[in-house]
Amino acid sequence: MMSFAERVDAALHDPLLKTAIDRATGTAQAKRAAAIAAFPSFEPARRRAAAIKDHVIANLGAYLAAFEANAQAAGAAVHWARTADEACAIVIDICKKADAKRVARSKSMLGEEIGLPHALEAADITRVETDLAEHIIQLAHERPSHIIWPALHKTREQVADLFRASHRSPQNEDTIPAMAASARRQLREDMLSADVGISGANFLIADTGAVCTVTNEGNAELSLVPPRVHIVTAGIEKVVPSMRHATHLLRLLARSATGAALTQYTTFYAGPRRPGDREGPEEMHIVLVDNGRTRMRDEGLAEMLRCIRCGACMNHCVVFRQIGGHAYGGTYPGPMGAVLTPALDGLAGAKDLPNACTLNGKCREVCPVDIPLPTLLRGWREKSWREGLEPVTMRRGLGLWAWAAKRPALYRLGTRVAIAALRRFGRRGWIARLPLASGWTDGRDFPRPEAGSFMARYRKGER
Repeated sequence: MMSFAERVDAALHDPLLKTAIDRATGTAQAKRAAAIAAFPSFEPARRRAAAIKDHVIANLGAYLAAFEANAQAAGAAVHWARTADEACAIVIDICKKADAKRVARSKSMLGEEIGLPHALEAADITRVETDLAEHIIQLAHERPSHIIWPALHKTREQVADLFRASHRSPQNEDTIPAMAASARRQLREDMLSADVGISGANFLIADTGAVCTVTNEGNAELSLVPPRVHIVTAGIEKVVPSMRHATHLLRLLARSATGAALTQYTTFYAGPRRPGDREGPEEMHIVLVDNGRTRMRDEGLAEMLRCIRCGACMNHCVVFRQIGGHAYGGTYPGPMGAVLTPALDGLAGAKDLPNACTLNGKCREVCPVDIPLPTLLRGWREKSWREGLEPVTMRRGLGLWAWAAKRPALYRLGTRVAIAALRRFGRRGWIARLPLASGWTDGRDFPRPEAGSFMARYRKGER
C-alpha cells in the first residue's frame, strides 16, 4: 500500500485530477454561498442543529430504544452490530435467506465504511450501484473520493470514455444529457430486477421508527420499493427524536451539500408493505451499526457524531482541493475524514491526516452543525505526540525550532537570513525549485517572500 506522502505526491502530479476537483468544488462553494445568503437564519439554525445532535448523543440509548420499538411496531426487523464485520455478516445472512442473486444499492458511506461492497462480492452476490456517481465508481473499480459526489475526481471526458466502454447501449454523443440517458438505460433494468435493495439512512426518526433517505436522482426509491427485501444499514448516531427535528436538519443538509433548499427526493420509509398497499418490499430490515461510535462519544469525540455528512468541510478545504479524496486513504476524506479515520482505523496508521491540516478554520465556519474540527484535529496531533508516533526527525526539528523561538534575538536573525536566502531563489515572484526543501515546490511554485518578516514590517508601521 502507498503511504500518505506517496498518495499526495501522485495527486499533486495529476493535472486531470486538479481540473476535476476545481470544477466540482468551485461550483459547490458558489451554490452554497448563494443558498446561505438567501437563508438569513443560518447561524441560529445551525446552533439549534448542534444542540439537537448533542442532546441525542447524550441520550443515545433512550432514543435508539424508542426507534427500535417503533420500527418493530411498523413491521421492520431491527438488528444490532457492534463492528463492521458483524454488520456485513447480518446483511449477507439476510440476503442468503432471501435467496438473493442481485442487490441494488443506494449510495451509503456507512456501507463503504463497513466494507459491504467487498462482503457482497465475497458472498457471490451481484451488486448494482444505482447512484449515478457510484455507478461510475463501480465501472472504474475505484473507491469514492467524496461523500456527496463519489466520482468528483473524474472529468466529464473520462466518464464519457468509461460509459462508451462499459454500457450495453452507450451514448451517441458525449453531452451530459446523453450520458445520463445511457446510465438510465443501463441501471433501470438492473434496479427493477434486483431481489434485495440496500440503502443507508440520513436520519432515523425515533418517535415513528421511520428511515429517511435523501437523493437527487430518485435511485433510492427505484432501488428499495420494487425488491422483495429492503435492508437499511445506519450508524447509531443518525437517530433524531422526531420528524420536526429531522426537517430542521434537512434544511441545513441540502443547503450545505448542494446549495439547494431541499433535495429532489426526500423519502421516509416506515416498515414493509402492509395489507392493501400496492407496492413496497415484503420485508424491511434495519441494521444499526456502532463500529466505534460509542467509543468516540466516550473518548472526547462526541462532537464529531453531530456530522450529517453534507461534505461542506471538504468542498472548502484548501488541502482537499489540492489532493482530492483518495489521498486520504480511508472511507471519509477531507477534514471530517482526518478526524474520523484515526478513530475508525487507529491513530498509528492515520497520524499523517491531522498533521496535513492547515488549521485555517474554514471547515468549522461552513459546518452546518458547528463541529469544532480544528480543535478535534489538534487533539489528534497532541495524542500522536504524547504516544511518540511522530518520526524522530520531526521531534528533533520541532525541538530545534522551540530552542530558537525561546531566544527572540536569535529567532529574528534566523528569519532575516531565511527570507534573504529564499528571495534569491524567486523569479518573477515565484520559487520553482528549493534545495533541501523540495516538498514545498515539487507540486507547485512557492510564492517569493516579501522583504522582511511580518513583525518587522509591522514595527515599521506598514499595514
